[in-house]
Amino acid sequence: MRLATALSAALLLAACSREPAVEKDFGDKVRAYLLTHPEVIEEAVVKLQEKRTVEAKAKAGDLLRQHAKELTADKRDFVANPNGKVTVVEFYDYRCGFCKSATPQIAELIRSDPNVRFVFKEYPIFGDVSDRAAKAMIGAKDSGKYLELHKALMAEKSLDDEALARIFAAHGLNAAQMIAKGGAKAEAQILETEKLAADLSIDGTPAFVVGDQIVHGADMAALTAAIAEAKKKST
Repeated sequence: MRLATALSAALLLAACSREPAVEKDFGDKVRAYLLTHPEVIEEAVVKLQEKRTVEAKAKAGDLLRQHAKELTADKRDFVANPNGKVTVVEFYDYRCGFCKSATPQIAELIRSDPNVRFVFKEYPIFGDVSDRAAKAMIGAKDSGKYLELHKALMAEKSLDDEALARIFAAHGLNAAQMIAKGGAKAEAQILETEKLAADLSIDGTPAFVVGDQIVHGADMAALTAAIAEAKKKST
């Protein structure tokens, strides 16, 4: 409907430079043609959508290149398969249901494909418990238990402070101590990740960055395709 309105406006502007009789004749001919060939409007809509998709991808690519170091080379982030040739960055929250559903496939990807370098971005957006879980994980980054803790927290259906303490204790760690260990540095790290996400127009979890693409949501098919494309570009 918006396209039809815009088209009508364009025709009106074009007609303004003509004589009244010519203007009416021109408008009638265009209208008659569109009524006879309505598929032209549909084709125009498709072309417009394709153009906007290409433009959006190009814009995203520019932003990702500008923020490449923050995304892929922040030494504060935990990285699985650090020698992998293709980097995947995930923004996630431990209380996000879609993040939880994607975790088994992410874990299998990390296990089965050492060429995929996986960067974990703590991005708590679901309240105080999420924030404490992220800070505890930042404190536990170098514990040698990060991946197992990550999977355990994601497997917990209703994560709360009691569950957080229990899961850390089961892995020989104290959640409160890990939060204290991160301290102000963990707070700063999370704030910087929030800014990075905002700069990239990431406003939900999970979100994955692969090469020059952003995959929003737990769309594992799209993530797999993005990884495959990145691998082709790296060869």
